[in-house]
Amino acid sequence: MTDTDTRDRRPWPRLRDAIVVLAAALVTPVALAHAIVESSQPAANAVVAPGELHVRVQFSSRIDVARSRIVLIAPDGRQTTLALDADEKPGLVTATTRVATDGRFTLRWQVLSLDGHVARGEIPFRVGDAAQ
Repeated sequence: MTDTDTRDRRPWPRLRDAIVVLAAALVTPVALAHAIVESSQPAANAVVAPGELHVRVQFSSRIDVARSRIVLIAPDGRQTTLALDADEKPGLVTATTRVATDGRFTLRWQVLSLDGHVARGEIPFRVGDAAQ
């Protein structure tokens, strides 16, 4: 038997390999966590009354609010970039704006996840009477 054969039978290399695999398994979900909308206000396809609109979008992971944005698209195509509120919980984006015109609006969001990936999406909603 050679020296190499004796070393390979020791438990340490296998234990070290197991620790490396376990560490990789624990770290990987965090590294791959892209931001996905968990909830929003207004909700997708909701009907809201004209007036002050409190926008709230909760994401599944932490995001960099300073490098994120929400744009309100009016029925006539006019786009307004909303000023995002500071000091919110990780993964939460909020803003306040006014909507006075009835019709279909869209919140177009773009966020930078802390894993470095940019995520984008839209939340359509309508301003007007819920009975329409």
